[in-house]
Amino acid sequence: MPKYNTNFELSVEDLDLIETALRATKLAKTQSDIKARAADEDVMQIHDLLGRLHNQKTFFRPADGTYVGG
Repeated sequence: MPKYNTNFELSVEDLDLIETALRATKLAKTQSDIKARAADEDVMQIHDLLGRLHNQKTFFRPADGTYVGG
């Protein structure tokens, strides 16, 4: 039985493209039929994947000085 590849070599641009495509797909699916949105498994899976991608990001925070977000 084949094993899954656990080592991926994706650039930041690749991840940005994936994230943009997922957001566009999610938007298209939610706008097509509002009533079916709550039961649409694809939208929930896309939302979950977008959340996992977001949680893996490393955000820059300066080591010295006062940090002002915004």
